[in-house]
Amino acid sequence: MEFSELKYPYKTKFVKLKDNISLAYANEGENKNEAVVFIHGLASYMPAWKKNVLILKDHFRCIPIDLPGYGKSSKGDYHISMDFYADIIIEFLDKLELEHVTLAGHSMGGHISIFTALKYSDRISKLILASPAGFETFNEFESRILKNFMTVDLLINNSVKQLRQNVLINFYKMPKDAEFMIEDRIALKDAKDLKLYCSSVVKSLHAMLDEPVFEKFNLIKQQTLILFGENDSLIPNRELHKNLTTKSVAESGAGKINNNKLMMIPECGHFLQFEKPNEFNKEVIEFL
Repeated sequence: MEFSELKYPYKTKFVKLKDNISLAYANEGENKNEAVVFIHGLASYMPAWKKNVLILKDHFRCIPIDLPGYGKSSKGDYHISMDFYADIIIEFLDKLELEHVTLAGHSMGGHISIFTALKYSDRISKLILASPAGFETFNEFESRILKNFMTVDLLINNSVKQLRQNVLINFYKMPKDAEFMIEDRIALKDAKDLKLYCSSVVKSLHAMLDEPVFEKFNLIKQQTLILFGENDSLIPNRELHKNLTTKSVAESGAGKINNNKLMMIPECGHFLQFEKPNEFNKEVIEFL
C-alpha cells in the first residue's frame, strides 16, 4: 500500500505550498465561525483526531492536517525544524484565508503548536495541548542518546511485532478501534515513500530536541488548555527520567504558562484524545 491509499474518515483536500509541498487536510464544519487546526504527533497522521473532529465539527470548524512528510502530504528531503513547521502552518492559514485559529496539538504537535504560537502570536488565538512534547526537557547528553537511538534504518526495518508495540505503548488500554493504526503502518512497509517518511520522523525528533520551548513558556500569551493522561508511558521518558512522573512534568510546565487550565485524565495513556475522546471533547467544547 502507498501513503496516498490510506483510508481517512473525512474527505481529504490538498493545498500547494512553497517548495512544491502538497499539504493534505480536511475541512469539517465549514459553516462554523471558530476554526481549530489539529496537528498530529510524531509518526502519526490526520486520523489520530477522528474521534474528535467528527464530534467537534458540530461546534467548530475543524481542520486536521498531515504535516509535510506524513500521511497523505508530500514526501521530500525537507529541512525540518520547528521554524519550518511554524512557517508551513502560517502559509497554510494564509492559503485558507484564516486570520486567527486555535491550534490543537498532540505530543509533537503540541510542541509545534507552542512554537508557532510564540513565533506568530498574532495569528494563534488559543492553544489546546494533548500530551504535549516540550514539557519534558533533556540535557545535551540525553538528547544525544535519543538521537542515536532513533535512526531511519531502525524505523524502516522494524518488525511487525515492534510496529505493534510502538502503537500499544501510546495507550493505557488500547481501544479495539485503534487497531487501524497498526494495520496501516504494517501495510506501508513496502511503500515507495517509506524512507522519506522515516527520515521525516527522525528529523522531527531532532527538531524537538534542538529547539526546546520550555524556557519560553512564560512568553505564551494565549489561553491554554493542557491535557495529560495520568498513565502516560511516554512522558516522562522512563529510561532517562526515572525520578519524574507525568503529573510532575505536567504541573512543572503548566506552572510557567500564565493563563492555562491543566487536566489530568485517569486511566489514560499518551494518546488521550483517542483513548478518552469523550473527556477530551467535553473539555475542548467548554474551553472554546
